[in-house]
Amino acid sequence: MFFKTKFPSGKYSELNPRHIISTLEEVIQRIGGTFPGSGLGKVATELKEVGKCAIQLVKELRHPLWSLRILTITAIVSLITFAIWLSILTIRVSTSLKDGLMETLQGVESATNEVILLAIGILFFATLETRMKRKKAFESLHRLRSIAHVVDMHQLTKDPNNLLSGTVTASSSPGRSMTPYELTRYLDYCTELLAITSKLAALHVQYFQDKEVLKIVNEVEMLAHELSNKIWQKIMILDIKSPDADKPMGGNENENENKN
Repeated sequence: MFFKTKFPSGKYSELNPRHIISTLEEVIQRIGGTFPGSGLGKVATELKEVGKCAIQLVKELRHPLWSLRILTITAIVSLITFAIWLSILTIRVSTSLKDGLMETLQGVESATNEVILLAIGILFFATLETRMKRKKAFESLHRLRSIAHVVDMHQLTKDPNNLLSGTVTASSSPGRSMTPYELTRYLDYCTELLAITSKLAALHVQYFQDKEVLKIVNEVEMLAHELSNKIWQKIMILDIKSPDADKPMGGNENENENKN
């Protein structure tokens, strides 16, 4: 009515959930090909299941909850009707008493309290749909944030300095049987999973404009970005100390250790 500007609904100006899932499926295939049966592959598979649920939730957040809206409108109308009836009753009682200014002031005070309670009740029901959607979005984002931390745990023990220096580790230390190429691929897969996690989080506010949800989405995106930066520091160390880390060191890429 007031603004005539309308943005085009182009396919490159919005995140496409279908493309996110297809990209994740490609990453899962590559992880399975390079590190068959690895824990990272299982994390990626679970991320896919969580992502599908998140996408379904995003669709629900986009559309109004009509049953809840009908209930809200009914409750608000009932509150207003009750408040009007109570005000009329109060006025009749005050008029019948005819005892002067004190009773009139008491009636005004009572009416003011009723208006305040009515406003609180209307506000509660008017924001009920948003609060319910916000709660579901928080639950979904919490799962994505947890997965980001799990991905970080999988790369935590992958130290390029120990691999390149040939340092002998204690018997209690986790196994590090990867070649530089394999380690580079592993760390690269971790960054891809973190990036996809970030995009799944961003979907929650693509059509549901809520500042509280946007705040949590920004936190998840920042977490994924910071974790990716840590991983890329390891990849840079591999690139500097082992220039051929991006090339297979003999054998087929699919014939790797299943200890990850």
